[in-house]
Amino acid sequence: MSELARIRSVGVYTPAFRIESESFADAWGQFDPPGIESKAVPDADEDALTMAAAAGRRALTAAGIDREAIDWLGFATTTPPLAEGALTSRLASMLGVPERARTQTFTGSTRAGTQALLAGSSFETALVIAADCPQGAPDETREHAAGAGAAAFVLDPDGAAILTDHGEYATPSPGTRFRRRGSEHVEEIDIGSYERRAFTETISAAAASVPTAGVTAAAVQAPDGKRPYRATAALDVASDAIRACATVHALGDTGAASVPLSLARALASGDHETVLAASFGSGAGADVLRVEVSDGDGVMSDCAVTGERTLTYPAYLRRRGAITTSGTDTGAAYVSVPSWERSLPQRHRLVAGQCPDCNDLTFPPEGACSGCGELVAYEPIELWTTGTVETVTSIGRGGAPPEFAEQQARAGAFGVAIVRFEHGGNTVSLPGQLTAEAAVGETVVPVIRHIYTQEGVPRYGVKFTPHTAHR
Repeated sequence: MSELARIRSVGVYTPAFRIESESFADAWGQFDPPGIESKAVPDADEDALTMAAAAGRRALTAAGIDREAIDWLGFATTTPPLAEGALTSRLASMLGVPERARTQTFTGSTRAGTQALLAGSSFETALVIAADCPQGAPDETREHAAGAGAAAFVLDPDGAAILTDHGEYATPSPGTRFRRRGSEHVEEIDIGSYERRAFTETISAAAASVPTAGVTAAAVQAPDGKRPYRATAALDVASDAIRACATVHALGDTGAASVPLSLARALASGDHETVLAASFGSGAGADVLRVEVSDGDGVMSDCAVTGERTLTYPAYLRRRGAITTSGTDTGAAYVSVPSWERSLPQRHRLVAGQCPDCNDLTFPPEGACSGCGELVAYEPIELWTTGTVETVTSIGRGGAPPEFAEQQARAGAFGVAIVRFEHGGNTVSLPGQLTAEAAVGETVVPVIRHIYTQEGVPRYGVKFTPHTAHR
């Protein structure tokens, strides 16, 4: 058996919001994409980068390895928050991946997730994350299908899942899924037979060199709930193998994260010894991977999928920003880019300081110690754990600072809390936004979200979400 890479752990993140297909049917008189019952919807402060951070942290925690061991970080998405600009280095900062680690971004194709996974196989210990949230025009099939989610994989020599075989193929198929320069909307030329042929023939050619014997789960690219099952003959697998790990029926079209999400689901279940993964990207190209799970405890995972908050169609349009105006690009509380950059450890990982003399905690870790009053060199302490809400208030329409006006318009009133954290018998309290309602005394956990955009640059930082909602 050949060995290209080993998968040690997987992590999955999906937004809490869902919208049912019936809501689209009620609004438009029909729901075009077949086989989708509901789809995941990002909140107003979520995007591909924040979802990637959540999935990546889960995979790292499940793996139980030191983040300093990560040699390479790959980030795959077709919906980067910036068309040009380093994003993977920001992701590394959010996750605490060492600055010496190599980073790489994969984009421009729904095949990007498997391309990142293959690229990561060249390194000793790698973290591969695919996250996506495609969009289409409001009245088109692509928008009705468009979902959201992220999957992350830690590749390590001790991993239980072995990537044994890989086949790829590319051929010109212009007009299949594409996105125009400067547009947020995915399009296709809508010639069904042409698109289906490009899909099945390209995947079939990529699969020609990959053995399929023994496969019980197949993660296949899913722009809708019907297309992946057209690949059964091309992959020589049963439709039950695709259904065994398909995520499209509940999450919708998750773009570059489609195959990674299904692969993660198959590996996390512990029910499959051999899994096939087949991605397809317009252009057109395909990757087919065979993964075998060795004897032992299996792949470590944190793949909890939430979805307890159902949206109406008008509320969905608000969160998509389809019926709200954009907010101001500069905030009343102006923070320069250099000042923001200096505080990234606090904003990305809640790094506080512990006094070496009295052990008191200070956040941010600067100035005199609040406990003993001495100017000291603080020991960095990461407070990424559960906290307790001490006070809470709500910011509604007209009350939000200018930089948060767009978030308020899209998501409604939001909570702001003072949260107490404990470490080594000492406590420190700090303010932050809430992503959902939380009462005084309730336990919350930190999450990475979009804070606001200033001078054209999206800024990210910690918010807090109720611990029960986090799972």
